[in-house]
Amino acid sequence: MCRRIAYRHDPPRTDDEGPRAERTEPSIARYVPYTGSEKECLLASLDRHRDAVLWKCEGLDDDALRRQVLPSGNSILGLVKHLATWEYIWFSRTFSRPTELLPLDGDDESADVRVEPGESTADVIAFFGRARAATDQLIAVLDLDQVGKSIFGDDVSLRWVLIHMLEDTIRHVGHIDIMREMIDGAVGAHRRP
Repeated sequence: MCRRIAYRHDPPRTDDEGPRAERTEPSIARYVPYTGSEKECLLASLDRHRDAVLWKCEGLDDDALRRQVLPSGNSILGLVKHLATWEYIWFSRTFSRPTELLPLDGDDESADVRVEPGESTADVIAFFGRARAATDQLIAVLDLDQVGKSIFGDDVSLRWVLIHMLEDTIRHVGHIDIMREMIDGAVGAHRRP
């Protein structure tokens, strides 16, 4: 039997006392506004799934977060590291912003998903937070039509990068969801308010 993690997909509603307060805590599911700007909606959706990544880590110890439960050999913490690495690459590097040293190795394609023995859970979660903050700062100052040069040499717009990173994050949240269920039976897409 699976332990059900709360799920909610409804946006905030207006009641007799006016609009409900905006929810900004990372532990509560964010909502994608129905009538927001394109940038606002894309970022809200990315934030919603970034929050889910962190939420899926809550309540698990270091051993569980490092456990390789899928045939791919990935772990929850490894995918958090991977998402942080590629968020830095797709946003900061594409638009010529500085990054910290990234776990890339041309001879080892798994370097970005491998959590090294000397890396703690707190280190990886903080890395994810720094990548996220750098991306948010970049998105705040660039237009969606701004073009940068990807790591693969292609000209890409901020809009394209946002959509691509959203797709990648959602895909890996699905992997993380499956791993979490296999570890302790917990399921669900987002924390309920």
